This record gives sequence, C-alpha cells and structure tokens, in this order.
Amino acid sequence: MKITTRGRYGIRLMADIARGEGAASVKSIAEREGISESYLEQIVAILRRAQLVRSVRGASGGYVLARPPGNITVGDMLRALEGSLAASDCEDGACASCACDNCAAKDVIDRIDELVEGLVNGITLSDLIK
Repeated sequence: MKITTRGRYGIRLMADIARGEGAASVKSIAEREGISESYLEQIVAILRRAQLVRSVRGASGGYVLARPPGNITVGDMLRALEGSLAASDCEDGACASCACDNCAAKDVIDRIDELVEGLVNGITLSDLIK
C-alpha cells in the first residue's frame, strides 16, 4: 500500500471540512490548504460517491461531512481514495507468481494487512482534528 497525493489531500480536505462550521466550498478549502482547486474537485467527487461528504446548495453552499467525524475513519477515506490497502496484490489466489497456499510470504503479508487495517480503522476524523 502506498498513500498517494490523492489520499493525503483527501484526508486534509476531510479534516478541513470537519474543523469548519457549516458548508465549505472547494475554493475556500483549496486556498486554506494550498492545493489545486481542480484537483480537490476530483477528490471531493470520489468522497461524495463514497458517501463521506455531501453537497449543500445555495449561496453559502459547499460540502459537509455525511456522518459525524467520530464515525469516519482514516480507513474509510483511504479505501475510497486509494482502493485496496493491501500490502500486496497477491490476494485470494489471484497471484500469478506463486501458489498462494504454499507461499512463504503469505503469512507476513497477511499480518501486515491486518496491522494496517487495524491502524487506519482505529483513527477517526475526530482524532485527526484534535
């Protein structure tokens, strides 16, 4: 697993929304965070499809969290933005380079995946903004 700029910027976007009061526009977030507005538009679209944020229409519209920040984990955000958090693409026998049942690395990879999942699922958006 590698966290790309999309993942990092998405976490920053979510934390910015969580810290604010009311809806936040992508333009205002981009200015505060020093991130390209067009890139944040792409990220917020992904987060919206994942039902982590929702849009608010109107003059003071923008984006708000779809759930309370204590109910959104870093894992939720990263899975939406990055896809699988697996340490290897060798999952469920899909690996062409080895026989997964006999693979000496499988136990190590499984343990890494377990630890990563536990870590990212144990950190909420509330934790990040404290």
